[in-house]
Amino acid sequence: MRVLVAGAHGQVGQHVTSIVADSSHDSRGMVRSEDQVEDIEALGAEPVVADLTADIGHAVEDCDAIVFAAGSGGDDVWGVDRDGAIRLIEAAERQGVDRFVMLSSLGADTPSMAPEALRDYLNAKAEADERLRESDLTYTIVRPGELTTEEGTGRVRTAADLERKDGDIPREDVACMLVTAIPMESTYDRTFEVLSGDEPIETALEDPL
Repeated sequence: MRVLVAGAHGQVGQHVTSIVADSSHDSRGMVRSEDQVEDIEALGAEPVVADLTADIGHAVEDCDAIVFAAGSGGDDVWGVDRDGAIRLIEAAERQGVDRFVMLSSLGADTPSMAPEALRDYLNAKAEADERLRESDLTYTIVRPGELTTEEGTGRVRTAADLERKDGDIPREDVACMLVTAIPMESTYDRTFEVLSGDEPIETALEDPL
């Protein structure tokens, strides 16, 4: 399976790209700058230069699955986190790429309850998630809490709506979840929240709700 990683040069995306490259899948890392190509090659992936705010059809060609791990970093939440994600969803529909795994965010179901500084970002993520759910793609939407740079533990807790949301999770564990979910039918057409916990990732994904 050839997996396109959108946002391959980001903090989560680099983990995803590397994990895919080390698996039985072929990894294609999508970046927006030629300056990032060598870094993607060093991770063991095939680089493709494409901008989420422009034409990205060529990046999707010949792919079997997509992991959306891109993020605006707050610079252009509507252009990247919403419209860029939607542009990639629509490219997948046109190209016949059925599998789409979305990195979303805890709180995307209730943006109005978040601190004001996060509301635009969470609204953008919510609208992108909704467009994915409305598509004909086989989707998984993963909503982690606060991301950290700690080494991954491989253990998480998941639910459709976590009762306790006061926690965080290493980016490495989130990346592992995104990749592990790709072939797992138990995650098909599911949206769930995740934080660090006690359950091994693969076990948690067998019943993520």
